[in-house]
Amino acid sequence: MSVSRCNSCPSLDVLQWHHGDEWRTTQAYPEDLLSPDQSEGLAPIFKDYRVYLIIASATNIRTCQRCRQALSRTFHITEAWWSLYYKRSNGFFGNTWSYFEVKQLRVDMTYEWNKLNIFTRWIPSTKQTIVLLFDPQSPIKQLVPDSLLNPDITLLDNPYWVYSKALESIAQLEETAVWAIRDRVRAIETEDKPEEVPKPDYRRLHDIGRHAVHVTETLSVAVQTIESIQKHYMMFMALRTSDRDSVADQDIRARLEFFRGYIANLRHRSISNEKRLQNEIQLAFNTVAQHNAGTSVEIGRAAQIDSSAMKTIAFVTLIFLPPTFISSIFGMSFFQCGEDNGWGMSNKFWVYWVFAIPTTIATVMVWQYWHNIFPALLSVLQAKRNPLDSLKDAGQPGAYEMQGV
Repeated sequence: MSVSRCNSCPSLDVLQWHHGDEWRTTQAYPEDLLSPDQSEGLAPIFKDYRVYLIIASATNIRTCQRCRQALSRTFHITEAWWSLYYKRSNGFFGNTWSYFEVKQLRVDMTYEWNKLNIFTRWIPSTKQTIVLLFDPQSPIKQLVPDSLLNPDITLLDNPYWVYSKALESIAQLEETAVWAIRDRVRAIETEDKPEEVPKPDYRRLHDIGRHAVHVTETLSVAVQTIESIQKHYMMFMALRTSDRDSVADQDIRARLEFFRGYIANLRHRSISNEKRLQNEIQLAFNTVAQHNAGTSVEIGRAAQIDSSAMKTIAFVTLIFLPPTFISSIFGMSFFQCGEDNGWGMSNKFWVYWVFAIPTTIATVMVWQYWHNIFPALLSVLQAKRNPLDSLKDAGQPGAYEMQGV
């Protein structure tokens, strides 16, 4: 009986392997993965080979209910996995599915996220393994099939052999990501320090720091995911009837532990990269601060010279102030001096003191109490100089507080 197929979703790439053969590639559709009687049995496409690697596009299938249901029934995928919050996750393991992501930084400071989104189904009766790989991009698309190529036939008796092989690809990508950050940190450390005005590229330093944080995050999540795989593996082994583990079982356990330790050690190097980068950022800040401090010292010396000059000018002015005042007094029309009459002073000279003394007192009082007389005007002037300070004085949150930073 022919099976109707969805025309909106692309076909699946199916790689098939049997002991002694090379990988064979064919095309299929999600409906081809279902058994004809809609039972839990295998579809005819899974009858002749030991290992199947299916490459699918979760982006397209997620929006197609028909294809989504076909894959969910074949690989026992929960409906929640297709939701958005699983898509945004940074890593997990769920017995038959796992997710890893690695951030790769390129030479030109661009980056890409490499994601390994994998489902497995192991058939105990036939020892067949079906692997579903979602949306693989280069280099995942090349690394995973290569890691699964020509496995030891004894490993196929254990469903966790897939993870012991696939983790090799994750380890390679994580190692490349860590050393990409390390190379940029080392380049910063070996840069010649300018003898003139330092001009650090803070934007570049903080971009590298952001990528370093992401690399450390993916390493930490990868270690936790591998530990979860190990726990499920030990639970699976505890349920087996055999009292003694086979050589293949021991090999799988050893490989899982090796990759856990390897990636955990890479995480330590990544943390070291972050600390080294922070040292360089701090050094850049200190170098600029030291240069600015030297400039401030020079400005202070210039101000000191100016101050000395102003003191000289003020001293000379003070010397000539009394004579100037006396000459101004005697230069007024209240005094007369002639050859016939000699010195004479007007009897209205008191008018000068009537106006001069009150005016002087009023000027001193206005200057002394200016801030108390015009507080509103002072607040307006301060607000024009610094709007943030005026908001704080009024009890309102500042710009950073309002943004929640």
